[in-house]
Amino acid sequence: MIIQKSENGLKIMREANRIIAIILSEIEAKIKPGVSTYELDKWAEDRILSLHALPGFKGYGSKTKKFPSTLCTSINYEVVHGIPSKQRILKEGDIIGIDVGSIYKGYYGDGARTYAVGKIDDRKAKLMDVCKKSLFEGIKAAKIGNRVSDISNAIDKAVRKHGFEIVRDLTGHGIGKDLHEDPQILNYNNGKKGPKLKKNMTLAIEPMITDGGYDVETLDDGWTVITTDRSDSAHFEHTIVVRENGPEILTRL
Repeated sequence: MIIQKSENGLKIMREANRIIAIILSEIEAKIKPGVSTYELDKWAEDRILSLHALPGFKGYGSKTKKFPSTLCTSINYEVVHGIPSKQRILKEGDIIGIDVGSIYKGYYGDGARTYAVGKIDDRKAKLMDVCKKSLFEGIKAAKIGNRVSDISNAIDKAVRKHGFEIVRDLTGHGIGKDLHEDPQILNYNNGKKGPKLKKNMTLAIEPMITDGGYDVETLDDGWTVITTDRSDSAHFEHTIVVRENGPEILTRL
């Protein structure tokens, strides 16, 4: 069931997602060669708590499979859900996707960005740029009366003209009191029409693209999703609300 949020619910979600924007903005200065993903995770958890919220991902999952960290830290060919570790040290030329969630007064915030570690090559820079631009093309399509598939098709068109591939097994989603709500938002055109977009629907739009094929697999840790061909991957995400005058980005300062 797709949930249209109340104005009070949106007020709380704006703060939950403002917190995400703060984390994703402030963490950029901390991403440099020699830093461990554990250090980034520890900082992010402390910062979220200082903003009177709770980490949205830590402990998320089933009774037998709970995510152990505040951040998802995914390096190079890791697409999403990478687990922070003291042994994962960032190197010059890496790219790292940071995905972070918050819980504030019962509502979730969710957002992601991919960052360069030091100086990266031109191909990685283009991959990141195309992914980021495709996110904003998808957001522009999130208008009342459009369909979810219009978001998917806009992302697809923005990515494919540059020759990159789109991960198909992972999607965007609705968000609110639950981290993952309806509707599912594909990042590619599957030729089908999705449900219509209505006022006050809140969506986490998140293209994940690769410099190779679209096939992915999950590592033995049960979480980290990687490209099967080990090609680099980029991930950008904003949480938005569909409004009468167009989409409002909540994960923005």
